[in-house]
Amino acid sequence: MKSLNRYALLVLPCFAMLLRAGMVVAAPINRQALVSRHNPVVNSMDTLASLTVGNGRFAFTTDGTGLQTFPVEYSKGVPLGTQSEWAWHSIPNHQQYSFTESLRNYKAGNRQVSYGVQWNEVGRQKDAANYVRANPHRLQMGNVGFWIKLSNGQNATINDIQQVRQQLNLFTGTIDSYFEVEGVPVQVLTLCHFTQDVVAIKVKSALLAQNRLGLQLLFPYPTLEWADMGVRYNAHELHQTTLTSLAARQARIMHQLDTTRYSVGLHWSGEADVSEVGRHRFKVTSLSGSNEQWFTVSFSPKVNTTGNAFSFAQCQESSVKGWQQFWLSGGAVDFSGSTDERAHEVERRVVLSQYLTRVQCAGNFPPQETGLTYNSWYGKPHLEMHWWHAVHFALWGRPQLLQGTLNWYAQVYPQARALAKRQGYAGARWQKMVDHQGNESPSSVGAFIIWQQPHLITMAELVYKAKPSPATLKQYAYLVAATADFMVSFLLKDSTANRLILGPPVMPAQERFKVEETFNPTYELHYWHWALTTAQAWRKRQGLAPSASYQQAIAQLSALPVQQGMYLAAESAPDSYTNPRYRTDHPSVLGTIGMLPHTGKTDTTIMKNTFNWIWQHWDWQDTWGWDFPMTAMTATRLGMPDRAVEALLMPIRTNTYLVNGHNYQDQRLTLYMPGNGGVLTAVALMVAGFEGAGAPLPGIPKNGQWKVQWEGIKPMF
Repeated sequence: MKSLNRYALLVLPCFAMLLRAGMVVAAPINRQALVSRHNPVVNSMDTLASLTVGNGRFAFTTDGTGLQTFPVEYSKGVPLGTQSEWAWHSIPNHQQYSFTESLRNYKAGNRQVSYGVQWNEVGRQKDAANYVRANPHRLQMGNVGFWIKLSNGQNATINDIQQVRQQLNLFTGTIDSYFEVEGVPVQVLTLCHFTQDVVAIKVKSALLAQNRLGLQLLFPYPTLEWADMGVRYNAHELHQTTLTSLAARQARIMHQLDTTRYSVGLHWSGEADVSEVGRHRFKVTSLSGSNEQWFTVSFSPKVNTTGNAFSFAQCQESSVKGWQQFWLSGGAVDFSGSTDERAHEVERRVVLSQYLTRVQCAGNFPPQETGLTYNSWYGKPHLEMHWWHAVHFALWGRPQLLQGTLNWYAQVYPQARALAKRQGYAGARWQKMVDHQGNESPSSVGAFIIWQQPHLITMAELVYKAKPSPATLKQYAYLVAATADFMVSFLLKDSTANRLILGPPVMPAQERFKVEETFNPTYELHYWHWALTTAQAWRKRQGLAPSASYQQAIAQLSALPVQQGMYLAAESAPDSYTNPRYRTDHPSVLGTIGMLPHTGKTDTTIMKNTFNWIWQHWDWQDTWGWDFPMTAMTATRLGMPDRAVEALLMPIRTNTYLVNGHNYQDQRLTLYMPGNGGVLTAVALMVAGFEGAGAPLPGIPKNGQWKVQWEGIKPMF
């Protein structure tokens, strides 16, 4: 009591002083309560309700049993993948195809520039482009599920799984599952080590002691298709799977696909046996006679070692500590107490998106658009999407998670310089669709996209604002400079006016234009202006004189194209507002003042006119998940908070967020991580604002129905 009174004597006068000064803030947010009220709950074998555990570099997605028991049945929903950022594979290149065979020249000013494209003409060039586009691809490393026997000896089917009750505990990163088979309960606890590629499973059921339930491991072969759900189990002759060791309470399996090899380690409590029961199929049978047993399954690129045999307790401790540290650091926003019914859904999307992006997008490589769940676009990252995957980490006070993928650019810097040099440009040209080693993929659209180029400057700037030090400048300054050098050299002189233009050939973020004809897309033109201005600021921070070439480019950049008081999608498309084709896909012109700040090159009145026209006339059914957060960001910067909320929650299929938090697009793209990253970026802007925003909570309606408490979120530039 004496110590408590002493604490009061010290603190209360300070509190009173802060109160008089108007500086007292609300009590810290109860983060465990905030997070836990959005724990996903699943009550059936819902193929769109798959739940995932992971650590940013490795992820394991489960069905209603808590494991991957029914991968085929779930392949048409959110698939049951096991992926790691190191696991890549290529089929044998017997024809010696090369990327150079995909090259085709396009006119840029008064010269020809080569681009890797998909050839329509039947022949070797088309075959070569298709091969390089599909290889290498990420691997679905295998499925770890249950084998379950009914009382009549038959294998249980998905219809035999009854009374499902499943919950993902977001605060600890664990999945609690309950189900019954013929009335017999099964309880499962599933989690992932927070730093290792290890899944941990604890099972409790009388079926264990009756030898009617155990683990099953299945190893598929890639489909080589645009989307791979990881269930090609019939290509037996194309790969080999071998039980290489079996000892007391542990075993190891080696999987070889052509020149790719990796190992899977098993560790368990009590007694068990591992046997091969079919091609690429292994069964783990409990021999302990107990109703309870745990297992850990580890994945490793190393095949000549037994690896680390983690216990369930070690994995659980790692998961709980890692996730609690994540949730108790960085930013948080609490909408409880709001009377607007939409507030709860905004909060739900925020919390689940924080979890999913930490699981799927916080590794050492830019993630693919379907994260570490299943392959889309052959599992390859799209660097124009990296903005949506990663920018939010810095805004939510976790810049180190942004740096994990940002640092990858240094690794692929030689390839980016080589691409620029091949095309006759200076500096480094960042690729669009790449593999983990930075090798470019042919694409008749992607090769001409340019809005990924300034992203590095955006991300480096956010890291610098979080860590304004000479060390940060030293780490990224040469990448910023090389990025800007390319941007300057890419500009073309307009032969009819004293100005510089972007393209052709170019494909805007709104992928609806002919690359050979398109120039001066509004969003990209403004991005060039902002990024080159920011590159100059980086030179000043280093004590360097302004770059004359940067300054000349900034001064001579074309004005943003305007028609009838609205910004055009591109100067080369004066029919932007009359041609129905240009009212589909991304309304990326809104990113001009949304993703980017207002500058001396932009006009707020013109953007408001543009926003209002797009709001009423756009074909919102033909959009993507990040379009809605982008629209909310533009509304926020324009002082339209009601529209910001309406945009964020627009009732369109591609703006659907499933019970597990995934942004559903359509049957082929059942999850879309840029949507989740977009939610977090938009809400950060709506709550913490942006430099020069003035009023607090600029994206929150001022109708008295919203109660918002936030902490640890950084304002956008």
